[in-house]
Amino acid sequence: MKTLFCVAVLLAAASAVAKPWQGIEPGQTKRDSLIQKFGEPSRVVTTEGKEVVAYFDEKAIKGTRQVQFTVDVGTQHVERISVFPGPVIEKESIESTYGPACPSSGKQPSTPCYQKKLTDDFRTYLFYARQGLAVFLNEDGKTVQSLTFTSAQAAK
Repeated sequence: MKTLFCVAVLLAAASAVAKPWQGIEPGQTKRDSLIQKFGEPSRVVTTEGKEVVAYFDEKAIKGTRQVQFTVDVGTQHVERISVFPGPVIEKESIESTYGPACPSSGKQPSTPCYQKKLTDDFRTYLFYARQGLAVFLNEDGKTVQSLTFTSAQAAK
């Protein structure tokens, strides 16, 4: 939980354009549209003004083991999407889709790039600040454990 908090803080500090996933755009899509698109969720948990709408097991969204949508209870907007992919996704595929590592020094490129970071429990993730995206890697450092998309509002 502390790890997710740290990532949320990093995402909140970055300026980014929200990256949609499966037509769901953080900060724009409302909860009702989410349910209309994917059906009734496997589980809904509400805590601290946020609702986590989760799809897993027999209700898992195609290509995933689990997806969690964090919804603001007040606005009903999806704020964050956490995707746990079903198939193995290589780090190289992420780089070719979202961009390579940022240069370690000098001017940052105009195209998207990531900074490699560690959580407080030493998990490696790739942080795409401009896109509001964090890609968590498995222990091998070569395959993806999960992807977290956040809204542009949360990323400011």
